[in-house]
Order: sequence, then C-alpha cells, then structure tokens
Amino acid sequence: MLAKGLKEFLDKEHVRYSTLTHAPAFTAEEIAASAHIPGKNLAKTVMVKLDGKLAMAVLPAPEKVDLDRLREATGARKVVLAAEEDFRGRFPGYEIGAMPPFGHLYGMDVFVAATLAEDTEIAFNAGTHTDLVLMSYADFARLAHPKVVSFSVRH
Repeated sequence: MLAKGLKEFLDKEHVRYSTLTHAPAFTAEEIAASAHIPGKNLAKTVMVKLDGKLAMAVLPAPEKVDLDRLREATGARKVVLAAEEDFRGRFPGYEIGAMPPFGHLYGMDVFVAATLAEDTEIAFNAGTHTDLVLMSYADFARLAHPKVVSFSVRH
C-alpha cells in the first residue's frame, strides 16, 4: 500500500503514476526481480552525508554510489554513507530503507545519477518494502528538483 504522505503529495501535484505490489524485498536488485521490472528502471535511494548534511543519492538498482565521484560532482569536502541512526526519525510514515526519493520535502538535496535520468519511466519505493510507484522520469524530476550528476558505477 502506498504510504499516505506520498499518495497525498503525488495526488496534490496531479501526476500520473501507478503502483505495484511485490513480495517483501530489501535490496534494490531483489525488488526489481520480485516486481519483474528492469533493474535500470528501479531507482534506489541511498542516504549520504555531504559535509555533515544529509542528502539523497538516487541511482539505478544495479549501480552503486562512488563516493569520490559524488564528492567531486557536488563540490563537497567530505562524503560518507549515512548511518541509519542519522536519518531514522526523518521520514515519519515510511519504513526505514523504503523512503521515496523526494528529499526536498525534508530539507535535503536530491542527487540523481545521470544514468537514471536517461530513462523515460522510473520506479521507486512507495514508503514500504512491498510497494513501488511507477511514473515518468519527467514528472519525478519536476517534483523532486534533483541535481543530475555522474556518481554511480556498475557493481
């Protein structure tokens, strides 16, 4: 089931989207397989800290964040993966690890991998470990105001 806050946000913005329910899964590649969608179309959200400030790095499921490339692309002096304790209470109503990539709603920058921005449609966690939202990348970009940078590499 789509998290209430996310549904309200998307409906208020009048975007076309669909939802997809899948078997419980926790890694992005497991989610893509369970949902029967290409991994390159599944956007995973990785929480990072840029000079101590939380941000979202959004990239295709089969890729990983290259922290050095993200540091260079953002101009930050220090980039590290955020610990769960750093963001546990920041997303009320969403399961930890299943936050949708709308960091701007929580005062966070959103960085999207250039490889993900090439897609016409993307899917992402809907606030649970069993639901996805599918929408056009153009609508996602309009809503999330991401900064598109090159920071990801294939596993």
